[in-house]
Amino acid sequence: MSPRTPKQFEEMREEKKTLIMDVALEHFAKEGYYNTTINHIAKHAGISKGLMYNYFESKEVLLTEIINRSMEEISRYFDPDKDGYLSEEEFELFIRKLFHLLREKLSFWRLFYQLLVQKDVRDQFLKTYLCPVNTVSELYINSSSSFLAIVSKMITEYFIRKKERKPADYDPILEQYMFIYTIEGFIMLTSYLDMVDDNYYDKTVNRIIELYK
Repeated sequence: MSPRTPKQFEEMREEKKTLIMDVALEHFAKEGYYNTTINHIAKHAGISKGLMYNYFESKEVLLTEIINRSMEEISRYFDPDKDGYLSEEEFELFIRKLFHLLREKLSFWRLFYQLLVQKDVRDQFLKTYLCPVNTVSELYINSSSSFLAIVSKMITEYFIRKKERKPADYDPILEQYMFIYTIEGFIMLTSYLDMVDDNYYDKTVNRIIELYK
């Protein structure tokens, strides 16, 4: 048997990291972040506590990596040309990809949602991922910590631009709030409460796009 190559070792390392993050997410979500210890995660991942620290130096770092993974997956589809301008086509693509990811990896997003509704975790999440940014270039220098900030900024600008082709009483800020509440409600009903009928899933996504594009 020939020795493993550096690439194979790296692939094995990434597989182990993914396993640890998946196990940690499940237990963080179901038993609470602060109630779940590194020992507990290591035991259920089938590795020693010492080996755990070869992958993640602390439980806080492990949580950050789990959140980074989800944010990076979503960020691929937001402003894909990275020009800082959200067009109608990009807006629609983002909504469709967002709910495709939700449906494709429902168990992951259900656990992730359960994790984020824990107040201390949610507060830390918002503190880290809603930090202010001033320019689009700053976003792509430090994308993991500023993704939500730039999403918020670009969506606000998107709804303000819509005012040019809307009635005089159109309120872009109210429209943005309604959009956010609609998205959050749909995610909650789908991932947490499992209340969205499969027959209406695509129709609902199409209707959301129709209402807010």
